[in-house]
Amino acid sequence: MSQSSQASQASPASSDAAHLHGKPTKRTLPARPRWLMLAIIALLHAYIGWRLLPPLPVAAVWKVLGGLWLVASTVLIPLGLMSRAIQKEPLATLLTWTGMTAIGVFSTLFVLTLLRDVVLGAAMLFSTHDPQLVVRSAVIVLALTAVATILGFYNARRLARVVHVDVPIADLPPELKGFTIVQLSDIHVSSTIRRGYIDAIVDASNALDPDLVAITGDLVDGGVPALREHIAPLARLTSRHGTYVCTGNHEYYSGAPAWVEELRRIGLTVLENEHVVLDHEGAWLTVAGVTDFTAHHFDPEKRSDPLAAVAGAPEDAPRVLLAHQPRSAPAAHEAGFDLQLSGHTHGGQFWPWMYFVPLQQPYVHGLHRLGRLAIYVSRGTGYWGPPKRFGAPSEITRLRLVPKVG
Repeated sequence: MSQSSQASQASPASSDAAHLHGKPTKRTLPARPRWLMLAIIALLHAYIGWRLLPPLPVAAVWKVLGGLWLVASTVLIPLGLMSRAIQKEPLATLLTWTGMTAIGVFSTLFVLTLLRDVVLGAAMLFSTHDPQLVVRSAVIVLALTAVATILGFYNARRLARVVHVDVPIADLPPELKGFTIVQLSDIHVSSTIRRGYIDAIVDASNALDPDLVAITGDLVDGGVPALREHIAPLARLTSRHGTYVCTGNHEYYSGAPAWVEELRRIGLTVLENEHVVLDHEGAWLTVAGVTDFTAHHFDPEKRSDPLAAVAGAPEDAPRVLLAHQPRSAPAAHEAGFDLQLSGHTHGGQFWPWMYFVPLQQPYVHGLHRLGRLAIYVSRGTGYWGPPKRFGAPSEITRLRLVPKVG
């Protein structure tokens, strides 16, 4: 196997001292936006309480408890978002779990409350207002929120199911027919996703006996010292040609240079605008990786560049690109790639946010085409933020290259 590397290494020219030393990038809000955010969170919780609590057919004590829960949620959500700045354990982990769970509950509760008001408004508009509809709809909102939260938690915490996908490739050499790639993406190792979760993913991947493993970014949410132990099982990933990684935006939030060094230390190949050429049964396959689409915001020398990633690669070998964000596809198409593997979107992670992903990304999940280029977007193997997946199940993807007919 030969390797061609076209990318520069991390440059000390960056003005961000934390970035230079491989430490997580701290994203803090100025005082005014922070308080504005807290005020908005409080107002949205007050809206939910105002619309749902009065019509509920329960004793006053239950309504008081509901109000207290809304107050607690108002406090827990910002604490959960800021928990990474708290160095003391187990307090930081406890705040992450409670705060992120509260975000998941609040998100569904708010959306359903808003939809309920639309329904009630429509009923009044058509003079079909029924006092019982007000009561029943409030109960339905709470019931649906509970179901979505419980099922969403189960879906997030269980081992991702294996999704099998055949990818037609034009002019695929016969030796590469059936070549298998296991794609893992958006695991987000953090305070809620730890070593045991990763061990199960590694065992499932190894059981598929792939030719290659691809990790398409957003592997971590936190610095190397805190999470080194928890990503260690990835060193056990086995395949014929090894494990290849591209960086995602969350690697840059978490100190990308240190993570690139750590992943290479445990035996993974990180591709930063570079490629390797694999010899498989006498046929060549180019596997390239680019830095995240937004990497230049953290280090101008790490700007994502599919063309640089494939420079010098054999012209007649199929080309596979690992690119965290689907919006790398137009540049990948121009660079002559045959397949792009991406993640980032989580498939929306839970209802109704999958309907908003197209505002930022050209593809949400699944297999797509852009001319000769096939793009596969994984829903992700873990989750970010709320431990909740509803309507967008996690996946371990087994892709098989097959000849394109016609």
